[in-house]
This record gives sequence, C-alpha cells and structure tokens, in this order.
Amino acid sequence: MIRVLLADDQTLVRAGFRSILDGDDDISVVAEAADGEHAVRLAREHRPDVVLMDVQMPGTDGLEATRRIAGDERLAGVKVVILTTYDVDEYVYGALRAGASGFLVKDTEPVELLQAVRVVARGDALLAPSVTRRLIAEFAGRVSRPEPSPRLNSLTEREREVMALVAAGLSNDEIADRLVLSPATAKTHVSRIMTKLAVRDRAQLVVLAYESAMITPGWLNQPR
Repeated sequence: MIRVLLADDQTLVRAGFRSILDGDDDISVVAEAADGEHAVRLAREHRPDVVLMDVQMPGTDGLEATRRIAGDERLAGVKVVILTTYDVDEYVYGALRAGASGFLVKDTEPVELLQAVRVVARGDALLAPSVTRRLIAEFAGRVSRPEPSPRLNSLTEREREVMALVAAGLSNDEIADRLVLSPATAKTHVSRIMTKLAVRDRAQLVVLAYESAMITPGWLNQPR
C-alpha cells in the first residue's frame, strides 16, 4: 500500500485529491496538512511514501517544507511531489533543488495523478514530460557560470553517460536501448551514481547535471 500525505491550504483541493487517491486499491491518504509546518510534522509522524505538496501555503510554504523533509535523515524514504497551478512555476525549480522528486499541475487527470504517485513511490522521478525538462532547463540556465562539480570526479565515463541521459529525461529502458545495455544494468548504473553523489533520486541528478554544465538544453537532440 502506497501511503500519501496531502499538503494544501485549500480544503476542496485536498478533498478532491483524497477522493481520487483513496478510490484506488493500492493507495491510501494517511494525513492532510493545510500548511508547510503541519506537513513536516505529519511527515515525521506518519512517514508516508509520498507527499503531495502545494508550493504556496500560509506560514511555512511548500518550498521550505520540502527542504526540511528532504534534509531529515529520518525521512529519507519520503518522496515529495510539488503541486502547482501552472506548468511553469518559478518555485518549482527551487523545490527540485530542495529535494522534491518532481511536480504535478493541479488540474492533472485522475489517471495521471495515480500513475505519478506510483512512479515516485517506486523511486523514480517525474521527469519524462517535456514540460518538466523545459522548466528545469529554463531555471538551471539562470545559474551563473556553471562549473563541473568536484563530486562528478568519482564517476566513470560510462556513469557520466548514464547521468547525462537521466538528466535528459530518459527512463532506464530508454537509457539501456540508447547505450545497448540491459535494463537491469542501466538501473544498476543509476543506483550507483546516486550513491556516489549522495543524491536522493533522479530529480537531484538532473539538477546537478544542469548546474554542473554536464549537459545543456537540447543536448539529447544534437548529432552524436
């Protein structure tokens, strides 16, 4: 059973999400919060698998709440998905840097919401939609003079290739196909990279790749 915490200051929004999520056999809403402070407290109390976190809430906002959850070693298994009203939100990139595993637009279709919760719960990030890559590229591009992080020195050449493809939004199967590997090998590479770089998930790999100038927007489509 995937356990979900809802954090949104609008009661009707939480009720709508709960109705969709609780209507499925493998997902259960374990708690609701109307502000970021309450969300952090409930995350520590219930240890949910996924937190659906609104960005703009009174008091402690979703960005700060995400940072606290991601920075708490006791909540290492808790994944945060940012909820936003628009497909490009200036707060979203900051939330990804703070430790969020991706984002959803609030008016997403019910089937997409359910799938997103399952994807994040199993350890993947919501990076496939082109709008997500566009958003990350746009805000990562604001970083002045990006320089390769010394942390990348621990990676092999193959691991650098894999990380760049993760940053371009490819799934493990797509990475395996592009590099002529088995999906299991691709998954092992991704797991090893996250361990070496001490990042929570694929979303953090994307942020690090862009900020270190490992890849640039449109890199995947350039001739090899």
